[in-house]
Amino acid sequence: MTTAEAAERWGISPISVKHLCTGLQGRPPRLTAEECRKSGRTWLVTRQGMERLYGPEKE
Repeated sequence: MTTAEAAERWGISPISVKHLCTGLQGRPPRLTAEECRKSGRTWLVTRQGMERLYGPEKE
């Protein structure tokens, strides 16, 4: 799913999801290469990666 979709489903900001893939202020990314990748100009993340960090999807 895209970072925008993940942000909406877990109730966080899209830029926060992007930072999980890219890292922030010199810190390493929190998602692994298997959990996120870039397709063109869009970051894609897996449900498994989001659940590992944030728990089950918000209802």
